[in-house]
Amino acid sequence: MASTESSPFKKIQIQRDDTVSTFDAYVVGKEDAPGIVVIQEWWGVDYEIKNHAVKISQLGSGFKALIPDLYRGKVGLDVAEAQHLMDGLDWQGAVKDIAASVNWLKANGSKKAGVTGFCMGGALSIASSVLVQEVDASVAFYGVPASQLADPAQAKAPVQAHFGELDNFVGFSDVTAAKALEEKLKASGIPHEVHIYPGNAHAFMNRSTEGIQRRKNMGMPDEDEAAVQLAWSRFETWMTRYLSS
Repeated sequence: MASTESSPFKKIQIQRDDTVSTFDAYVVGKEDAPGIVVIQEWWGVDYEIKNHAVKISQLGSGFKALIPDLYRGKVGLDVAEAQHLMDGLDWQGAVKDIAASVNWLKANGSKKAGVTGFCMGGALSIASSVLVQEVDASVAFYGVPASQLADPAQAKAPVQAHFGELDNFVGFSDVTAAKALEEKLKASGIPHEVHIYPGNAHAFMNRSTEGIQRRKNMGMPDEDEAAVQLAWSRFETWMTRYLSS
């Protein structure tokens, strides 16, 4: 007998201002709650980013979480595929996807909307705080945008960022990149926080059984539930502060 278990997500189509084509997005949470665009890791829209979106929708008094499918349906099943997909991403186009997603949320019941993301999505979250004027707040997990995409010193929305002390993605999400980001955010003059989690490596927020195994396969065996809970509580405080109307 077929499983009748239904996904909590509603699949929608969003159109960008600059193109006639639409892209898929996945929405979960209360209709009139503050909106949060949740941006994928380099893997694509897989179980892990959906887990995060469901979690976000249930934090505090609730958020409306929206995942835009930046890869247009493709998902990387191993590191090589994920790297290939991320290398092929039109980053400027991805920022336009995010802008369209923020505008969709604001046109569909959310008075304010923020952006969050993980790894590749973390970098895009910070870029969005610079490039998308409709963003009301941003929370980035372990990712900093390339300078040619966006300069965090030009950020216009409040930014909170989270990094693992043992992250070895040099220049992207290691401690040096985190500290450089903090200096840039200081220069921007916007409210900001940069948190570094001792003893944690890249992608430490991924707590599903499959996600933990995937991290171990990539040489990241650390498991720190306390750090994950602390990061989520900081996330909730930040987004509640800046997205409450």
